[in-house]
Amino acid sequence: MSSAKEDILARIRSSLEGVGPAPEPVRNYRRVSELNEEQTIDMLVGRLIDYKANVFFAAPENISEVIAERLGEKSTYVVPEGLDKKWLPADTAERKHVTDSGSTLKPGCLSLKELDAVDAVVTGSTVSCAETGTIFLNTNPDEGRRAITLVPDHHICVVPRPTVVELVPEAIERITYTRPVTMISGPSATSDIELIRVEGVHGPRTLDVIIYDAK
Repeated sequence: MSSAKEDILARIRSSLEGVGPAPEPVRNYRRVSELNEEQTIDMLVGRLIDYKANVFFAAPENISEVIAERLGEKSTYVVPEGLDKKWLPADTAERKHVTDSGSTLKPGCLSLKELDAVDAVVTGSTVSCAETGTIFLNTNPDEGRRAITLVPDHHICVVPRPTVVELVPEAIERITYTRPVTMISGPSATSDIELIRVEGVHGPRTLDVIIYDAK
């Protein structure tokens, strides 16, 4: 075993003889978008639709109506503790929300079994990258902890227009990396070696994105 190891290492050393230091990587990324807001939004919508997400537009005063329509008349859904309650439709006998406290150290933190029993989750978002069609959640109070966006089968995500940027570097600058980051590009989907698409393996099968004009 040792002789085989020595032989491999000798070959590696031999191949590296006369090789100079590795060149510095080029990092001249575009960091500032040249698109206007409408072009950036259009790009994001196109990417999300390509990824089989559903996209809706709303004004602040009718976000709750759009959410109610997407939830349907019968639904139990979870929301993070810091979500704007004005976004939520009024509870009924057959449609109601439950609030997750966001921490296992606080009362009201739902178990995985409880999360698996709800029909949907409604959250906000930190920033969205049009170039890749990716929505970033940064565990802010209106986004909650990662589990609530991965276990339910339906995710309704509210995206303020000012948080949509074109480029990855622009999105990265808005992220706080001392907190968990979840990146969403469409509903959960995977394919096997025969390219058979299966949805819902790693997260929600349905992603509804509501883009609204934040004031």
